[in-house]
Amino acid sequence: MLETMHRISSATLNDLPEGVSVPTYDRSAITPGIVHIGLGNFHRAHQSWYLHRLMQQGVAMDWGIIGAGVRAGDAAQRDRLAAQDYLTTLIELDPKGRSAEIVGAMIGFVQVEEDNAALIAQMTDPAIRIVALTVTESGYYIDPVTKAFDAKHPDMQHDAAYPDRPRTAFGAMIAALKMRRANGTGPFTAQSCDNLQGNGTILRQTVVSLAKLSDPDLADWIDCSCSFPNSMVDCIVPATGPKELDIVRSFGIEDAAPVTHENYRQWVIEDDFCAGRPDWDKAGATFTDDVHAFEAMKIRILNGGHQLIADAGEVLSVEFISECMDHPLIGDFFRKVAKTEIALQVQSVPGMDPETYVDLIDGRFSNPEIVDTVRRVAFDGSSRQTGFILPTLRDALSSSDPMDGLALSQAIWARMCEGTREDGSVIAPNDPIWDSLTIAAKAAKSDPQAWLNQRDLYGDLAEHEAFADRFRHWLSMIWKDGLEAVLGIYLRG
Repeated sequence: MLETMHRISSATLNDLPEGVSVPTYDRSAITPGIVHIGLGNFHRAHQSWYLHRLMQQGVAMDWGIIGAGVRAGDAAQRDRLAAQDYLTTLIELDPKGRSAEIVGAMIGFVQVEEDNAALIAQMTDPAIRIVALTVTESGYYIDPVTKAFDAKHPDMQHDAAYPDRPRTAFGAMIAALKMRRANGTGPFTAQSCDNLQGNGTILRQTVVSLAKLSDPDLADWIDCSCSFPNSMVDCIVPATGPKELDIVRSFGIEDAAPVTHENYRQWVIEDDFCAGRPDWDKAGATFTDDVHAFEAMKIRILNGGHQLIADAGEVLSVEFISECMDHPLIGDFFRKVAKTEIALQVQSVPGMDPETYVDLIDGRFSNPEIVDTVRRVAFDGSSRQTGFILPTLRDALSSSDPMDGLALSQAIWARMCEGTREDGSVIAPNDPIWDSLTIAAKAAKSDPQAWLNQRDLYGDLAEHEAFADRFRHWLSMIWKDGLEAVLGIYLRG
């Protein structure tokens, strides 16, 4: 720990310790071009970093980021970032040695208001050509089984009834687009940066469907005029806690909102922007017409793999993802399921086949510098399981390919949702629908089918006898013999 601490701000950039990378561009010359809704760690380690790297090249100075949020907690984030001139410290957790970089692509943060008036006004500004979002996988108001727009959700009902006073990001975007159409400003690109397969398509569905509830003509204009590019994003970014704050201080930096991240990034983007875009490819992003193949590989192997090991880690009281990979059973469970089951349902992409990608992810998950908690990764399983694992399971069943490990993963999830670990400790609620999951999991202890009967999650999978049979087999055995014994049986099989 360095004795002299420097609180991060525009005024202190030149005072930071040697070795800390700082913006070389004139931040006062940046003008806004992007509104980004959802200023969590991932955005600042990923999309903001790509733009920062362009600015380090002396370009994209008219694409500055204005942060925004629609939740009460976003106001606290705004205060933290405003106090340090919207600068963020990024700590790269490379096993060969940590490094620190100050990112300066963000230049403001919209006042967080209940009616989102300030956000709407900001998005109406003609200078804003992209509105981007990281609002989590569960934030798009889609039915987890049908994938249709959830028009009955209270938030959607509110925004449909009061389109000038919306409570959601999507309602605010619609209100801004209505004003832009009236003013002759034209559309903006709506860009999802969340971990969803077909994230642009899903964003289009949510925005257009919500607009139809109050203004069908506007909905048609949005659908025809705005762009919704699909993209694939990838970088492991742990939550910031006391340990992460200590790491930042070890560089002599005081930062109220630092971010740690792995030494790997990927951003694959469909080149469909109705009002222009930064040249992110010059900072390492990939523009392609086939985002789907890239995102399928990533979502099924990385995100699906994360769920495999996190749920098992919770049940067996393993705290961190890297420790799961070192566990004699959990790490091998991931490797076997990923290589013998998931990889069969993934296509190769330019420069990478599924088996090689599994090895890449194995190394990334095993990085001891990434202090990523099992609890964080296991969060919101009702969205992540249905988005990351069940589509792979469906494809395996339709192709009559191996799926025993995938069935076991669902049994492990059901065991976790019962709410206790095998050592007797309690698992705190960790899902937006935790109460209903726990009820089903407790019932499944004596009747495994009770878990599969959650139609909002499994749909007709509950009726697929081959899957249901293996699920019942595994869950019954977990409750009888314990998870470690069951993992051993699967690995030897």
